[in-house]
Parts: sequence; C-alpha cells; structure tokens
Amino acid sequence: MKQILSLSKQLGPLLQSARKSAGLSQTALAQCLGISQSRVSAMELDPGSISVEQLLALLAALHHEVLVQPKQGAAVDSNGDETAAPPEW
Repeated sequence: MKQILSLSKQLGPLLQSARKSAGLSQTALAQCLGISQSRVSAMELDPGSISVEQLLALLAALHHEVLVQPKQGAAVDSNGDETAAPPEW
C-alpha cells in the first residue's frame, strides 16, 4: 500500500503499522536492527528523532522503501524541480 507523507508526525503510525503487518514486535524489530526496544518505541512515537540513515535501515527491515517524487499537480520548471515555494520551517 502506498502512503503519502506530508508531515513527520504521520511517519510514526506508518512505521507501527508496517511493523505489525510484518508480524514483528518492537523487541523483535529492535533485535533485527541491533537497537533497544525503547529506541523502536521512541522512533514510532517521535519520528522526528530519526536520522535519514536510521529511517532507511528501519524501512529496509520492514521491507519498505522511500520514493520521492513531485506532488501531483505541482508545477515544475525545465529542470524538473517544483516551482512552488518550500514550506517554512
């Protein structure tokens, strides 16, 4: 199933759902990744704390991947870059 993420807080439930769909407990996933169960819990509860490297390792363990593409209907320039202003941090 494809899931579009627009906010980091949407990642936590997605990670939890992917873990459960894979039939893994937090403890089992932690063992696969070589981290503690409490760290897996923290990643699901506060996905903003995850580095890109950690996210990719976590997704790989869950047999998921990241796909980055322009938003549907977004205007793009001749380089294929979105022309809309980026969100403010």
